[in-house]
Amino acid sequence: MEEVETFTYLGSVVDKQGGTDTDIKSRIAKARGAFLQLGNIWNSKEIGRNTKLRLFNTNVKSVLLYGAETWRTTKVNLKKLQTFVNQCLRRILKIHWPERISNKDLWQKTQQCPIDEEILRRRWGWLGHTLRKPDNNITRQALTWNPQGKRKRGRPRNTWRRDLEANIKETGLRWQQVVVAAQDRNRWRTVVNGLCSRRSDGPKKKKNMTNVQNSRPDLAVVGIVTLGLRVARLPRDGTAASDWLRAREDGRRH
Repeated sequence: MEEVETFTYLGSVVDKQGGTDTDIKSRIAKARGAFLQLGNIWNSKEIGRNTKLRLFNTNVKSVLLYGAETWRTTKVNLKKLQTFVNQCLRRILKIHWPERISNKDLWQKTQQCPIDEEILRRRWGWLGHTLRKPDNNITRQALTWNPQGKRKRGRPRNTWRRDLEANIKETGLRWQQVVVAAQDRNRWRTVVNGLCSRRSDGPKKKKNMTNVQNSRPDLAVVGIVTLGLRVARLPRDGTAASDWLRAREDGRRH
């Protein structure tokens, strides 16, 4: 058997590093070719926007994200994919460079979601499908397989499993709980939707204590104000609460 550095299996590129980076480059090139072949459709004035977007999702985006369930995602790769999608959407809507429109407005107009969320949905959909297979299935066993040996010194490369572990941590579940939840399709959809909605909301900004009291005086009445990751209990009297906040701010300045 010939030893090679890289090969293509079922349309996906595989190499010593996993093949994700090379595969994404290949996917973008193939999706760009599919998009250019439909140039007459994007330029047509007789075809509606919704029809064009449906063709984009079925003929271009499906080519772009083929095999995305097993990709290891990095910021660089996600940016490449998102940039390609944004360029295609702007051409479909005929938005030229002098016109300014944010990416969020672009996604809202075209009813698209960020590429990282779409990959996340595909990954967890495939994960649920795999976890419902029998225990003796090779694909199911590969999820928990731990290869033997030592890695090189330095920071370890990001892997698909590390991405998955980070996602599981976001849900607040343990691996065994994930396995149990995957057996029920309705419950699994709830878990995936909750994870993706948490990603869409983005990181929550910490509120300043004084702003919280001014904008939400009911918090001082109830007697709880969030201080970063800690929770401080205030007196139920609003005046006493304001004095407590003022004294704390003065203490920080000194």
